[in-house]
Amino acid sequence: MAKVVTYLEMNDVEDLRPGKVVPDLLLRRVDGGLPLVRAVSAQIGAPYGWRSASRTDEEWQELERRHPLRQYWLISLKDQTVGIADLEPHPGGDVEITTFGLLPEHVGRGLGGHALTLAIRQAWDSEAVESPTVRRVWLHTSSLDHPNALGNYQRRGLTVYRTEVEDE
Repeated sequence: MAKVVTYLEMNDVEDLRPGKVVPDLLLRRVDGGLPLVRAVSAQIGAPYGWRSASRTDEEWQELERRHPLRQYWLISLKDQTVGIADLEPHPGGDVEITTFGLLPEHVGRGLGGHALTLAIRQAWDSEAVESPTVRRVWLHTSSLDHPNALGNYQRRGLTVYRTEVEDE
C-alpha cells in the first residue's frame, strides 16, 4: 500500500489563521526525557503507526542525543494533558513541528484547531538557529495520519510545498 507524504510550510507569521479559541487550552514545555512525553507520543501515534509509538528507551535516548534542540510541549486543558507538540529549530531559521497530535480520547472535541494555532505560534517564537529570526515553520503529514490532519494544517495557513508517494 502506498503512503502519501505531504510537506507543508508557513513563511510568514501573518499567514497564521487561528483556530477557534478554547479557553484553558495551553502549551507547557517539558523535558523530553520525561516518561510522560514518551507515553503521550506513543498513545497518539499508535493508531497511525508512528515510530514514536514503539521506540525503546534506548531509541528515545539516542533521539535526544541527535536532536538536542528539540522542544517538547504538552498540550493541556485545565491541567489535563490532551496532546503534544514537538518543535525543532534547524539552521537557517527553519522550525519544524516534528510531532503534533491529540490523545485519542480528545480527538473530535474541537481542540485541534486551537492546539495547532498554539504550536505554530510557539514555533514562530522559538529561537532561530544560524539566523536572526525564524523565517519558516514547516511539518509533514501522511495519508496514514488522522484524516483531519491535513485539512487542519491548511486551515491554519500552512501551504503544501511537496508531496511524495512512498511504498509501504
